[in-house]
Amino acid sequence: MGSAVITARAAATFEPVGRSVATARAFVRDTLQGWGHGDIVDDAVVLTSELVTNAVVHAGTAADVLCLRTDSGVRISVADRYPEREIPLQNSGQIFAHPDREGGRGLLLCGALATRWGVEYTAAQKHVWFQLDLPERPAGTRSAGPALPVDALPVTDTRVRVAVIQIDRGGCVSFWNDDARDLFAYDSEQVIGKPLTEFAAWPHTPGTGTGIAEALQLSRWEGSYGIRGSDGRVIPVYASHLRVRDADGEASTVCLLVRDHERAILQSPQRAPAQDTLTQTAPSAQSAVHPSDPFEVFIGSPAPDDLDGLLQRTVERARDMLDGDAAYLLLATDDETELEVRASTGLPSARQRFARVPVEAGSGRYGSARMPAVHEDLTAVPGAVPLLSGTGMRSVVTVPLKVEGRLTGSLGVAAESPGRYTNEEALRLQFAADRIALAVERARLTELEKLRRGSLSFLVEASDLLAGTLDRDQTLALMAQMTVPTLATWCAVYTVADQASEPELSYVLHEDEDRIDGLKTLLMKVDPPEPVPTPGARIWTAPTDAAHDAALRTSLRSLGLGHSARPSTGPGATLATASAVGGETVVLPLVARNRVIGMLTLGKPTEEHFRQEILELAEDLSRRAALALDNSRLYSERTAISQSLQRSLLPPEEPNIPGVEVEVIYRAAGEGNEVGGDFYDVFPIRDGAYGFAIGDVCGTGPEAAAVTGLARHALRLLAREGFGGPAVLERLNAAILDEGPRSRFLTLLYGELWPQSDGSALLKVVCAGHPLPLRLRQDGTVEPAAEPQPLLGVMDDLELYEQTVTLDPGDVLLCVTDGVTERREGTRMLGDDGLTDVLTTCTGLTAGAVAARVLRAVERFAAEPASDDMAILAMRVPEVQAG
Repeated sequence: MGSAVITARAAATFEPVGRSVATARAFVRDTLQGWGHGDIVDDAVVLTSELVTNAVVHAGTAADVLCLRTDSGVRISVADRYPEREIPLQNSGQIFAHPDREGGRGLLLCGALATRWGVEYTAAQKHVWFQLDLPERPAGTRSAGPALPVDALPVTDTRVRVAVIQIDRGGCVSFWNDDARDLFAYDSEQVIGKPLTEFAAWPHTPGTGTGIAEALQLSRWEGSYGIRGSDGRVIPVYASHLRVRDADGEASTVCLLVRDHERAILQSPQRAPAQDTLTQTAPSAQSAVHPSDPFEVFIGSPAPDDLDGLLQRTVERARDMLDGDAAYLLLATDDETELEVRASTGLPSARQRFARVPVEAGSGRYGSARMPAVHEDLTAVPGAVPLLSGTGMRSVVTVPLKVEGRLTGSLGVAAESPGRYTNEEALRLQFAADRIALAVERARLTELEKLRRGSLSFLVEASDLLAGTLDRDQTLALMAQMTVPTLATWCAVYTVADQASEPELSYVLHEDEDRIDGLKTLLMKVDPPEPVPTPGARIWTAPTDAAHDAALRTSLRSLGLGHSARPSTGPGATLATASAVGGETVVLPLVARNRVIGMLTLGKPTEEHFRQEILELAEDLSRRAALALDNSRLYSERTAISQSLQRSLLPPEEPNIPGVEVEVIYRAAGEGNEVGGDFYDVFPIRDGAYGFAIGDVCGTGPEAAAVTGLARHALRLLAREGFGGPAVLERLNAAILDEGPRSRFLTLLYGELWPQSDGSALLKVVCAGHPLPLRLRQDGTVEPAAEPQPLLGVMDDLELYEQTVTLDPGDVLLCVTDGVTERREGTRMLGDDGLTDVLTTCTGLTAGAVAARVLRAVERFAAEPASDDMAILAMRVPEVQAG
């Protein structure tokens, strides 16, 4: 680390298992967020994911992750225990020539994202480290603005309300003034002591912006976000945060908030740019502008990487410079076919943020955004400027933003009166646009790079979560939770069972939980989107139209007009739903294995639009989600088939045997298995006679279960044909051998039982290679109730014999499979002696209590789950009741 001073450190070790990669990512993310470095979290998470994958998957060892914070940056080191596995650095450029090779991609990312990186070897470990420098965060500076005439001052309400909120070091509200109460409709008692995060609606775009926790830790911060009022609606605010400390050294943050359209009240004037500032004015250009021109303020733009602030300040200064009523700035898409609204002032919210218009809006010179244009009266040419339709604006001047001859955006200023602008104003605005175009493009590229890095981190996390489950309902929930509120305000997932089925609404989520039910009700009333396999997002207007219609009907009812039928929901709920769904709604197909299996629907609240980069990220997510959803569907179908077949192998309910208690406990090893290699059966043979069996097929899983089905059905059939125990087992042995390569050897205890009139029970048993049955007498003695004989499925000619056992009243016969006796904890095994000891303590217990006590003893013997199938069959002859 050289001379760098280490100010904080965090370390953790992760085992060589697949889930450790996700755990390591969470560790690094939580560490850096806790240190207040959210702006480098995405890069750090992506690099950590690659390096830990190399350690635990490719090298197959544990990974040691060390995070160090210094006065200049953050260094993260990932070490594995396989130093002999060298990094491929022998040839210059070898890593970067083959980014897909093992061990190459992680270093390729280090080279692309990290400030510095390297590899260090020791005798026991290999360390791959990278360092990310922290962006400079200068503290706020004092500055003053020039004196301006009254008509150049920003417009605000007659009564300006400035909410003053103080946040303690734990992020909770400690002071709430009267203006805050008036703006957000909360009394101080309702908010003091609660985290600000419960009320703040913070932007969640991956890779862009600063998180609220980081903003509260900075010495000074300004920006826009939302505060959720008591009615659930988000109120856009502009905030100025100042970090302070009291006489005791206790730190807190004072937040001043105004409505977002009153931002000029709090917005700090910017310093004049440094010598290398992109917006510095050349001496020759200075003379072209009158010194008193408001455009002089235009020089003081925000830092180049603060795109939103730069664009908003640009439109405000452009409007003031030309004394307009409104202004807007649009940025061009990469292919220069569309323009996206990124900032505006004086226009309805419908014209703001990410609405898109074509570059070529019509024929002729004035129909293209590539050339300056002056429209003296928009009513004479309807639709000439689509963005201004229905706004009341009559005249407009627009100029292109160009960098090296390429269209990067468009800047426009409009007025409500006609004939306001001439070519002279167009030249002034073009001059301003030329001065700011390079700064805007640089800031746009910086934001785009942050967004792409954040998107990569987002997709890494999303892929890991989706791959971690095969449950359909959980997959649907994950899809929605990953999109809300990160990508959209609300989300609905439709699924399609097959090509002949209608799409079904399967999951609905809204960032405001109180609106989920209303949103679901609304979506159930509209026809679902068509399951079209065309890739990409497409606009879906049905929810918005339905929400507006519902709001209109509610308004008419409230005025006593329209139908008198009572609405299913109150007017407030209906209007709230319309507000929540009234923005842009898009549908992305979920396509897996060349088939549409559903649709992912994303929506925005009233008058909001999606930005193109978010739609591209959502498209990437939809592809991953579709494959995860289809995998869960296939897994569910196969699990259902497997469980249905397995249930067919289990015997029906045990018969009620007069004078004999019977209890069976069965546990199949393996997740999702109901039947394994162990089996049991108790069935009537003829009047007064009953058969019972407990067996163990070699192995577990479906192959063993197949032999289980053969054995159980053969036993019943042969016993009811009148064959005795030895003959039944000999014929079963022949049937198993006839299976050829599919045959498996089988241990089996088979017996026949006859209840006697004196209260006892007569048994005839054959034990073919199976653990011997144990007999518990009333005096507590335990003894084997049969002798061992050869197992089945190995030899052709078996000579078996049966043994007769009489169970007196109070006696218990316990039969188990080797999953019980071979239960292990390290080198210890329960064994026959351990089972005998347990059974000795069961005197006087019912058959059910005996079986339950044996099961508890087996489960407590070892902490790990059982790895073998297990069956317990207990039969008891109850004592004869006196009188």
